[in-house]
Amino acid sequence: MKAIICSLCYVIFAPLIGGLLDGLDRKISARMQGRVGPPLLQPFYDLNKLHNKQLIAVSKSQTFLMISYLLMMILTGALFYAGYDILMCFFVMSTASTFLYFAAIVTGSPYSTIGASRELIQMMAYEPAVLLACVGFYLCMGTFDVAKIINSVVSPIVYLPGFFIAFVFILTIKLRKSPFDISTSHHAHQELIKGLTTEFGAKNLALFQLTEWYEVTFLCGVVGLFIINSNPISIIGAIAVVFVVWFLEILIDNCSARVKFDLMLKISWIVTLLSAGVNLLILMINR
Repeated sequence: MKAIICSLCYVIFAPLIGGLLDGLDRKISARMQGRVGPPLLQPFYDLNKLHNKQLIAVSKSQTFLMISYLLMMILTGALFYAGYDILMCFFVMSTASTFLYFAAIVTGSPYSTIGASRELIQMMAYEPAVLLACVGFYLCMGTFDVAKIINSVVSPIVYLPGFFIAFVFILTIKLRKSPFDISTSHHAHQELIKGLTTEFGAKNLALFQLTEWYEVTFLCGVVGLFIINSNPISIIGAIAVVFVVWFLEILIDNCSARVKFDLMLKISWIVTLLSAGVNLLILMINR
């Protein structure tokens, strides 16, 4: 019963949390750039405006693929917050990203096709760190189940500092922020053509934005999973760490320029090997 309630809370409140974080992102970014910035609720106004526009899709299958992308991401977060297998959650998330890739490439547009291919490259960059994080949780906690990890006496980060560093690093790629926003950018001034979302109609773009909010809420939960334990006070610490990481991502996004895909791959894999890889070796030796 508890798992069902947690899943329903994610389905209902994740868009609200994701939208507020998006609005906070815009507000903080504006302040960093010496601007006032839009209202905190501006992302919700934008989403409503996109939703009310006429449905236009270059390909009839695009809308189906975008709905599938949304549903798979909802399933990812619902499984996670229900306390199920974290490895399964990330597999479902990867499946969702595949639907996004096909939604972009099915249009036949060269711009969206290039953006879609870059999205695949981004997946190659962050997937090793994601899978290693799952392995780390299993080695130190003896399980993939989120519910059992949460009920541990000691926070996982005590055993997994390297995995935490690697995961926070690849969040910049997963959130499509500079310097690793090669498939599409949240900032209009950074590109003339909008990457893989170039051929998305208004309603499909709204689905994309809504799915991103679900994804952000899920990823914030994973960051918190490194901190939380059986002590209820750890929840406050987990929330604090999530906000610190979120602010760090905004700071990096506003003070760095986009890099090429080959440099992104090299940097992400090097960081993953040096932090998560070394941490993994230590865990294996101590077992």
